[in-house]
Amino acid sequence: MLTLIWTLIFIASIWILAFQRASLSVWTISFLLLLLIHSEFSTDGPVIIFIEAAVVLILAIVLNIWPLRRLLFSSKVLTIYRRLMPRMSSTEREALEAGSVGWEGDLFSGMPDWQKLLRLSAAKLSEEEQAFLDGPVEELCRMTDDWDITHNRADLTPKTWQFIKDQGFFGLIIPKHYGGKEFSACAHAAILTKLYAHSLTLASTVSVPNSLGPAELLLKYGTEQQKNYYLPRLASGEEVPCFALTNPEAGSDAGSIPDTGIVCKGQFEGKEVIGIRINCNKRYITLAPIATIIGMAFKLYDPDHLLGDKENIGITCALIPRNTAGIEIGRRHFPLNIVFQNGPIHGKDVFIPVDWIIGGKKMAGHGWRMLMECLAVGRAVSLPSSAVGGSKMAAWATGAYARIRRQFNLPIGRFEGIEEALARIGGHTYMIDATAKFVLAAIDRGEKPAVPSAILKYHATELGRQVTIDAMDIHGGRGICLGPRNYLGRGYQGTPIAITVEGANILTRSLIIFGQGAIRCHPYVYSELNAAQDKDEKRALKKFDKALFGHMGFFISNLVRSFTLGLTAGRLVSAPHNSCRRYYQQFSRFSAVFALLADAAMLTLGGDLKRKERLSARLGDILSALYMGCAVLKWYAEQGSPEADRPLVVWSCCSILFSIEKSIDELLRNFPNRLLARVLRFLVFPFGEHILYPSDRLDHKVASLLLSPTDTRTRLTQGAYLATDANNPLAILAQALEQVIAAEPLEKKKCKPR
Repeated sequence: MLTLIWTLIFIASIWILAFQRASLSVWTISFLLLLLIHSEFSTDGPVIIFIEAAVVLILAIVLNIWPLRRLLFSSKVLTIYRRLMPRMSSTEREALEAGSVGWEGDLFSGMPDWQKLLRLSAAKLSEEEQAFLDGPVEELCRMTDDWDITHNRADLTPKTWQFIKDQGFFGLIIPKHYGGKEFSACAHAAILTKLYAHSLTLASTVSVPNSLGPAELLLKYGTEQQKNYYLPRLASGEEVPCFALTNPEAGSDAGSIPDTGIVCKGQFEGKEVIGIRINCNKRYITLAPIATIIGMAFKLYDPDHLLGDKENIGITCALIPRNTAGIEIGRRHFPLNIVFQNGPIHGKDVFIPVDWIIGGKKMAGHGWRMLMECLAVGRAVSLPSSAVGGSKMAAWATGAYARIRRQFNLPIGRFEGIEEALARIGGHTYMIDATAKFVLAAIDRGEKPAVPSAILKYHATELGRQVTIDAMDIHGGRGICLGPRNYLGRGYQGTPIAITVEGANILTRSLIIFGQGAIRCHPYVYSELNAAQDKDEKRALKKFDKALFGHMGFFISNLVRSFTLGLTAGRLVSAPHNSCRRYYQQFSRFSAVFALLADAAMLTLGGDLKRKERLSARLGDILSALYMGCAVLKWYAEQGSPEADRPLVVWSCCSILFSIEKSIDELLRNFPNRLLARVLRFLVFPFGEHILYPSDRLDHKVASLLLSPTDTRTRLTQGAYLATDANNPLAILAQALEQVIAAEPLEKKKCKPR
């Protein structure tokens, strides 16, 4: 009996230490104390006690004397690790190093710190930024008739173009001393959100010069001469920029583009200079038909070694004036009736001075890193803003329409089938908005959220697509007949554009979110990789030993935490004491599960995980859902946790948790190692899967919030262009909703059966 008690004490000690993620020193002290107590009270003979003490002491010495541990264990593991580890290319390394790690790192840890989350600064607008939104942005929307520009003109009006330039819309991110606005990411996104809610053509025209393009590249990498010349001209609209990356044979994968630049000597302005002869074939380049300055990405080669010893220099970015000999702008593209300027660019034997490289010749070959670092920020602003703006407009308009449109003497919004779609619109809009605010705040804190920007781009545009489809389903014939009063049609047509550009969504989900996140955000994997590639053996072994033992403790802890929190549905973890406490606890539980599953996949599949795209995609889905769930809770807290908004928060969290459980189930059903998959399923789902999708009753509550001009509806749709002017087709809807609500008491009396 005493032996059983000591066994239980031993197991409980291991369990508690692992659950609390105790350090090695704490483990050592705990077991030495346990050994002393056991030797004092145990009935075992002296030989058994001696053997137990010897084992504990030997382990304590080997594990805690680092040189000995490295000699006996870590050096052997490092040799095996180097043999099995896939070689990391320079482009992969640059992509990993392009961004910083923020809250997503906490989710990878398996132990998110909720107080840290709530302490993170919120996204806020300055007085100047708010004034610009209330002034020039509103005025730009008022003067834009989307039906006229998409159906009649196939372009913005000359007056609109001039207003955009005069008011500095092309210089939102350019510093003030260059003549720009120097707005925050939050303000940049708020401007685009309002524009996208009114006109995709207008918003796309404004977004491109302020997103991944010449201005951002110049700000970060340009020479002082390049900045002083180009930035004031870009801010004033004197120069209209575009950025030429996409090639029909490689898409936007800069690493695969066949466009080339050869370093050579040539004539420029009557003098022989060292330059680059470029041949390129670019396609789908926004603003190309009207651009005056072209940012160009190409692979640079130096066969004559005019720049140095290296022949294959790598991806390079340069600025090329449109009127440069050999540049040809092809026939304009027409993307799905959204008439922003877009077209191909061809270059044949285009000779440019080497000084036209962005950043000068010292930045030759650094184009991939430049693009990745800029994309880490830009990808979080432009296209997510299209989803936020479109979803806010759709939520406002569809709720109003479902209240106005009647069938069988009832507003159609009261029918359960319509409520289901309305609830999705409300919940998804809240999720998109919350996640966008969360990522934008990170950017304004100085982070470069590469992984969160990929999460946001993919899920905002995918959920935005679902919102658009649900809105069209509810509107029926009202939505499919194009005309001046149709506020959904063009947005519905243009939805695939956001899905396709700045990293096609299939690619983003399958390869980028987890593929980049697994290495960059994991507490130990990146350190292990770096250590293994360090050529200084002594330093490499020291770094690898530290990362390896940290990783081992991390894995054991997440295994114990996953099982324990599965048994208790997350109830043992610390969480804020508020109405959303249970959601914080559930997200803590699944954070530990995600960390365990990620380690299991990387350990068993190694480099082959890159080729198991669907497994990687499902792991990315779990990480994304966790991140969005945290964003929802954070946004609710930032707004003061209004009780009226709680149905939206509950719907969002239930939907997210349901999707996490579904992704885990699909991952385990398709995991190659079937024995390990069964063990993992038992650990993470000891009582099976029990999380439910939002109920019909909850759908009813969310839908009801959209059918009336409630405070919740106002907060949900804040930031969309909802002004009642002649060019806004929502104006008639707003007026009709007001009149319908006012007439309902009279209508009830009239329709009351006698």
